[in-house]
Amino acid sequence: MPLNTVALELVPPNTDRSADEVLEEARKVVQFSGETGLAGRIGHVMIPGMIEEDDDRPVEMKPKLDVLDYWSRISPELPGVRGLCTQVTAFMNEQTLGDRLTELLDAGMEGIVFVGVPRTMNDGEGAGVAPTDALTIYRDLVPNRGAILIPTRDGEAGRFGFKCGQGATYGMTQLLYSDAIVGFLTDFAATTDFRPEILLSFGFVPKVEGRVGLINWLIQDPGNAAVGPEQDFVRTLADSGPAVKRRLLVDLYKRVIDGVAELGFPLSIHFEATYGMSRPAFETFAEMLAYWSPAGSLS
Repeated sequence: MPLNTVALELVPPNTDRSADEVLEEARKVVQFSGETGLAGRIGHVMIPGMIEEDDDRPVEMKPKLDVLDYWSRISPELPGVRGLCTQVTAFMNEQTLGDRLTELLDAGMEGIVFVGVPRTMNDGEGAGVAPTDALTIYRDLVPNRGAILIPTRDGEAGRFGFKCGQGATYGMTQLLYSDAIVGFLTDFAATTDFRPEILLSFGFVPKVEGRVGLINWLIQDPGNAAVGPEQDFVRTLADSGPAVKRRLLVDLYKRVIDGVAELGFPLSIHFEATYGMSRPAFETFAEMLAYWSPAGSLS
């Protein structure tokens, strides 16, 4: 069954945070949801399993709480909200990974996106289970099996089609800062019979992005010219005032929804506030959902 949800990403905090600091973002979710009309509208939180990446990451990667630990702490703060997560598979053998997935499911995770090695390594490296193999191996264990979808990446249609054939039930897009996903899914629908659920990912861009550049770094794909316009759009958003920023992001959301809504893919929405929860981010997300929200989300 499709998730039909609005999912909000919550990144595990650093392990050196106090007990109150660990709960800070979840409490902000409750506060800003209530202030912007989103109370009851967020069906899931999506907690990424964080791994160390390139040395040039604009924000230093420090040791993070484990997904299970973070979820166990914040779930009492978010009554009625369920869990999604990402799980790196490439560093665990089949038995260890199976045990880990069972723990996640037992803790209430309703969907798990299988991800591979960081960008410092090549696909296939790592002594554990490849994400595409995990989709098949754990088909009977994990009901909602996700894969990452990057519509601007060269060869992505073949890559994503293979993941669907292996057993992916949904795709979670990279942060969308263009409507490239519309053309991608239009072509994909015309050339394959796969209709996995698509979690369309939209991220708020605060002014600090112009100084730090974390979002620009997250969406980079060196040598791929298709990413250039998205990075330009991120810079424009960072430089824009609140009203203009909101209008630009909502207009993008409308173009994407209008372009993909009738293609036959079940749709969910994934929101991300990369620099932390804020009222302006929630005001923008609320305006997006006022235009369109998944069938399963509460009105």
